[in-house]
Order: sequence, then C-alpha cells, then structure tokens
Amino acid sequence: MTTLKSQLGSHRPKHGIILGSALGSVIDAVENGVDIPYTELSGFPVPKISGHAGKVVLGKLGGVEVAVLAGRAHAYEDGNAAVMRPALEQLKEAGIEVLILTNAAGSLKASMKPGSLMLLTDHINCAGMNPLIGQHGDENFVSMTNAYDAGLRKSFVAAAKKEKILVKQGVYCWYSGPSFETPAEIRMMQIIGGTAVGMSTAPETILATRLGMKVAAISTITNLAAGIKGASPSHDETKREGAKAAVNMKRLLIRFFKELK
Repeated sequence: MTTLKSQLGSHRPKHGIILGSALGSVIDAVENGVDIPYTELSGFPVPKISGHAGKVVLGKLGGVEVAVLAGRAHAYEDGNAAVMRPALEQLKEAGIEVLILTNAAGSLKASMKPGSLMLLTDHINCAGMNPLIGQHGDENFVSMTNAYDAGLRKSFVAAAKKEKILVKQGVYCWYSGPSFETPAEIRMMQIIGGTAVGMSTAPETILATRLGMKVAAISTITNLAAGIKGASPSHDETKREGAKAAVNMKRLLIRFFKELK
C-alpha cells in the first residue's frame, strides 16, 4: 500500500475532482490519464455500490493538471461521516488546493428537471452527523460561512454561458440515506430553503474546508424528489439520468479548466 503523493510521478495537480454516481464517464476526457486503483492507496475507502469505479485518474482536463477521484464512499455504507477523510488528506498532501465535488441529487423544485446541473451555494445538514465529531483541537471549529467559494462559482457560471449550458444555483440538503426521503421529509426541506437533496458532498465540503482547500460543488439532478408530481426516485433512475447529465458535466468541467488555463 502507498500514498497518492508517492504515485504522482511527474504530475503536479492543484485541482482535485470527486465524481458522483454515474459520472464516471468524465474520466474519458482526461488526457493521458494514469489510473491508480483505490485498493493500492493506503486508507482510501473503496466504494461498495454500483456507479463508482474506485480509482484516481491523474492527467489533464482542459489542459490543466487534475487528480480525478472516480467514485466515493458514502457515510451510509458504514455509518462513518468521515469515511472520505483519508482520501481528502492524501489529496491535500499531494498538493491539491481546489476541490470540485460532484454528485447526483434529487430536485426539490418541480421546475428543476432531471438532467439539470446545479451549483451549490450552501448546504443544510439533515443527516445528524458531522465528519469532525471525535476530532480534538480548536482548528476543528471550522467556519462554514463561505464553504462554497464565490469566485469558483463565478468561473463556473461563465464557463456554462460559453458552453450554452443552463446551470441553476441552490442549496443542497445532505440526507444520510441509503433509503430515499419520504414526501414529508421533502416538504420539510422545501420549507427550510433546500433546492436539491443528496447523500454525499456536505461531509466532504466540511473536511476540505478544515484542510484549507477551496471548494466548488455541482449536482446533476437525476430525479424529482418524493411527493413531487412525476417523481419516481430509485438508484436505477439515478444511474440512468446521471449518465445523461454526465455529457454536460464533462463539457462544463473542460471549459472551466480551459478558461482557468
């Protein structure tokens, strides 16, 4: 077993990307990609659900060096909200300064249909967990006021306009899963200001902020949430609609990095 830093070779990425459910095809756009299975990296959590490949891909996206994590482990897999901590710590050790998180999410608004992309402006923790619980030291009292970097969001909005991709912005509700939400829970999330709901991302944002990284996050809307007319949330729907949305996600990420370059 080894660390990501020791496997970089000539690669010097400053940007990391974590791909959500059914977004694995984004790695096809990585130029001269070098694959490193999670199983070869000490402490990396191996995803146990379909739609998450479980490997790091080093290469260039839009001409910029990146480290892409094809898949994540979730808190619901073993009850550990900090399950991605070893991976994020290794990203930080490897020189990653900016973390771009992606996920599959359910829409809390009938007008935001499956296939849409949504930039996170903030999140609400509905899971009753926190990945920093059990850690000691004043540095764990992390300010989350500007967790989703405004400058990165502005760059993504500009990239979306150039690619003629409609990108919404909104608040992500983190729900523990793995069962989907009830209609009553969805009504609660709508009342408290949620725009989309999913089972990841928020704990990674907390950890990345604790580690001093800048964070941007993008949801692919894969279903309407329970209780909304036409809703039929299922993992099959998540994978199917996520694969469709991956096309625009890929274009958006490539344009974002081209403009960055």
